[in-house]
Order: sequence, then C-alpha cells, then structure tokens
Amino acid sequence: MRVFLRLHVLDRLAIGLLVTGLVCLASGLLPTGPAGDAMERIAPLLAFLGTVIVLAELTSRAEVFDVVAARVARAGRGSYAALFLLCVAFASVTTIALNLDTTAVLLTPVMLALASRVGIAAVPLAMTTVWLANTASLLLPVSNLTNLLAADRVALSPAGLAARMWAPQLAAVAVTMVCLWSFFWRRGRRGEGAGEPDAPVTGGPGAARREDVREGARDDTRTQGRGRYRTPPVHRPADPVLFRACALACAGFLVAILVADVELWVASAAAAAVAVAAFAVRRRSELRLSLVPWRLLVMVPGMFLVVETVNANGLHELLAAAVGDDGGLAGLLRAAAVGAGLSNVLNNLPVYLAGEAAVPLGNHDQLLALLIGTNVGPVVTPWASLATLLWYERCHAYGVRVPVTRLLGTGAVLAVAAVAASVAALALTG
Repeated sequence: MRVFLRLHVLDRLAIGLLVTGLVCLASGLLPTGPAGDAMERIAPLLAFLGTVIVLAELTSRAEVFDVVAARVARAGRGSYAALFLLCVAFASVTTIALNLDTTAVLLTPVMLALASRVGIAAVPLAMTTVWLANTASLLLPVSNLTNLLAADRVALSPAGLAARMWAPQLAAVAVTMVCLWSFFWRRGRRGEGAGEPDAPVTGGPGAARREDVREGARDDTRTQGRGRYRTPPVHRPADPVLFRACALACAGFLVAILVADVELWVASAAAAAVAVAAFAVRRRSELRLSLVPWRLLVMVPGMFLVVETVNANGLHELLAAAVGDDGGLAGLLRAAAVGAGLSNVLNNLPVYLAGEAAVPLGNHDQLLALLIGTNVGPVVTPWASLATLLWYERCHAYGVRVPVTRLLGTGAVLAVAAVAASVAALALTG
C-alpha cells in the first residue's frame, strides 16, 4: 500500500482503472466476449502508442524539437504576430503528425523554454500547446487514438480520413487561433518581460539547457516596448549525428503513414527502431525502460474494460437516446454536443468508445461529428483528455500556473465555437 501511495496520481489512476476492469471481468459484470473483442481491437493501438512515444522521446533527446523551436523564434524576426502564427503551425503539425500526447508531453517544455527565450509569460505558449493538442487532432489516424477507432469503423485509410476531415480541421484550428489571440496573445495579455517560469527549467526530454533559458530571459525592454521580442541565438544540437538520425526517422514515419500502405504500428515501430539503434551507438545510457509509456499502456486497456462494463449494463441505451439517429445537420450537432459535453465530465476516450456503439452503423457523418466532439471539445476541464492531464502535469512540474477559472471559462468558449464550426464544415463538405 505504501508503494502504491508513493506513485504519481496518474499512475494510481491507471492501475486503478485496470484493476477495476479486471474485477468487473472476474465478477461477471463484463462478459468475456465483449472483453476479448475490446482487447483484440486495441492491440494494434497499444503497439502504435508504445512505439510512437519512444520515437518522440528519443527525437526530443536528440534535440530535434529544440532546434525547431529556436528556429521558430528566429523566424518570427521579433514580431509577436509572426511568432504566434509559427507557434500555432508548430503545435498543429506536431499534433497532426505525431499525436496529441506527444504534443502534450514533449512540446510543452519546449514551448515553456521558448517563452523564456523571447521574454513573455509562459501561459500563452502553454495554452497554445494544450488547446492545439486537442483541436488539431482531427486530420490523420495517427493524430489521436479516437481517430484510429473511427477510421476503422468507417473503413477510411489515412488519406481517406484526411480527405474527409480537412475542412473540419481547418475550422477547428482557425477558431482556436482566434481564441488564443483574444484571450492570451494580444498586447496586455501575453505579459512581456515575464522572464522565467516560477520553477527553473532543467534538463530532460524536450527541455532547453538552463543556460539557454537564462540567456533568453535577458530581454531587450526597449524592443518589447514596441511590441517586439528579442531574437534568441541559434540552437546547435550536442550530437549532430543523433539529431540527423532521429529527424530522418520522424520524416520516414510520416512518409510511411501518408504514402505507403502499411499499418500505423508497423511504421512507428520501424521509425522507433531507427532512433533506438542510433542511440545504442551514440548514447547507450539514454536507453532505459522508463522510455516505454507504461502508464498509458496500463491506462488504455483499463479504460476499455471499464467502458465495456458500463456499456453492458445500460449506458448504451442512454447514449443511443441522447445521440439519436438523425444524419442531418441537427443530428451531427447533437452527436458532437453529446461527445464534447460528456468528455469534459468524464474523459474523451471512454466517451468516444461508448458513443461509437450508440451511433447507427450507416451514419458515417454522425460518427465523424461525434469524433469532432470528443477531439475538439475536451478543452474545458483538466481531466477531459489524457493529453490535457499530461500537459497539466508538465506545467505543474515547471512551475507554470494557469488559473482554473480562466482555464474553464476560456475553454468553454473555445469548445462551443470550435465544435460548432467544425461540424458545420463537415456538413458543408459532405
């Protein structure tokens, strides 16, 4: 018991979910048939999740993200408007290409270090990361676990899903940009000259070196007075060979999932193997079991088992009544609203799983609307998505505090506006 209590709260949550699911299975509350089907369905998802996180961790340790972040800051040429657009693009591409959990875990410390480099408060960059980790996760199956499930249900390839979701994705990102600028980035909101976050930035995956942060914190107050920031120096990776190897591994992964006809977990496993091989040759001490995302690999099966148990005991009927069977615009908005609302009360992954079973088989657009609700909508509460939980943990570790009332209020505005705009785009392009 003492060992359990010493674990991180998210570790305890993951173990608790798995134990609860196993107890439900052993007690008969969960029939063995649905449990076996669920485990068979998520096996490729777990393989993908485990390997893509290892790839992202090693890519971060090779300083690929740090180099890109420094280049983003320099590309802005001292203009906050340009920096805003570049950060939005950086977070969106990372989410779309590597998945939202990668953005939450690895891009968050890079963005916090970037805030110190350019001399503004950390909150605008932190909110850019977490909001786009959710709202930019519609385009590809790789972007979100729920996308993998939806693409399988409606028989869409990665290119097919992108062809169907490009308009909702653009709408979600556009609304997110408006909310980010209005609530956090415009003058008077971003906190120029704020310097370092409350807690010092230390070494670790994705974090800039302490000396880089200190150098970036020495801002030019005259430049900031004109609404501009101090351009940081070029970031040079400590090991150029590792940097190139991991950058090529990520590029190969993206090419494989977009062009080649291979399963996602095969592409991510191959790319992760390249990164692991590079580290085995250049920096073997970095290869530890802690690279494997055990928490996620325990939490996801637990979530599936618990949701299957609830579905087998009445939730399906309630959700079917709430979602309805209308395939028109009203039905799409209804499905999306149910997904977004319940995601902020519970969590988006189990809500999508339960909602998917409640959507009639032929209503593909209604299922995609539910996907929009569970992907774009979980931006109000800290527990609405796993990515938000992971982001909240990283911010806490770095001493960055986002007032809960501000998080809830601005998130509610974003959720309503972005979900509505994305569903409208889905209906117009259908």
